[in-house]
Amino acid sequence: MTDKTYNVLFLCTGNSARSLIAEAVLQRESMGRFNGYSAGSSPKGTPHPYTLDLLHGLNHDTSFARSKSWEEFASPDAPQMDFVFTVCDRAAAEPCPAWPGQPMTAHWGLPDPTKVEGSEAEKRVAFSETYRMLRNRISAFVNLPVAGLDKIALQKNLDVIGTNEEPEDILTAIRRLSVAKK
Repeated sequence: MTDKTYNVLFLCTGNSARSLIAEAVLQRESMGRFNGYSAGSSPKGTPHPYTLDLLHGLNHDTSFARSKSWEEFASPDAPQMDFVFTVCDRAAAEPCPAWPGQPMTAHWGLPDPTKVEGSEAEKRVAFSETYRMLRNRISAFVNLPVAGLDKIALQKNLDVIGTNEEPEDILTAIRRLSVAKK
């Protein structure tokens, strides 16, 4: 077991919803094992109001929440990332900055709740669904034996987590990978 605290960066295009939600969820779920950060390739400038409402309603601290560029994390004085996850399709297709230290990366793409059209209730449901999917993936991630896995096994697990499978399917796939390694 290691006492290392891992740094995780969640990337999206606007850094107003998905990546901020992921940052908040990781801070809560990781129990201090991980530091969460978020950024965007074309930040909106402010968090989406539904993002803040959702996080407040779920008793998350939102004092961290601001929309920022990923360039902030590519500078020499930025925290060195151990993991970088893209959470939207557009950011996955964009060229990312070179991250110091060669962090592990994976794509955990989700639909953009800010693009949902309909009633206010339908829009808020989209944000809640985004939260649920990110929480499921992040819960699986923080429960991985990160220090005990080699890079290939860890990458396979990160990729499995990024699928659209339900949490039980994710955990089954991770267990299958762990058994296959033995």
